[in-house]
Amino acid sequence: MYAIIKNGGKQYKVKEGDIILFDKMGLEPKSEVEFTEVLAVNDGELKIGTPFVEGAVVKGEVINEGRGKKVIIFKKRRRKDSKVKRGFRRDFTRVKITAINA
Repeated sequence: MYAIIKNGGKQYKVKEGDIILFDKMGLEPKSEVEFTEVLAVNDGELKIGTPFVEGAVVKGEVINEGRGKKVIIFKKRRRKDSKVKRGFRRDFTRVKITAINA
């Protein structure tokens, strides 16, 4: 059984027991979180919402929050003496999916 959920403008395919990195939500560790924006659920047959499946809820437990590895963006235009170096670290919330209720 799996579900496709929407969070932070992104879509995630989740199953029970999965550990997913979402954008930072500002929640305490071991707190419960519910995702009500469920786009599709497959429990033997596929149910697709318009846009969301009615009554479907995905529950999860927050494990921790953290920052990802540094990502370097380097742009260079040859023979133009033009280069830009930027970087960032993504803030995330690690969530373990505990239940999918269709």
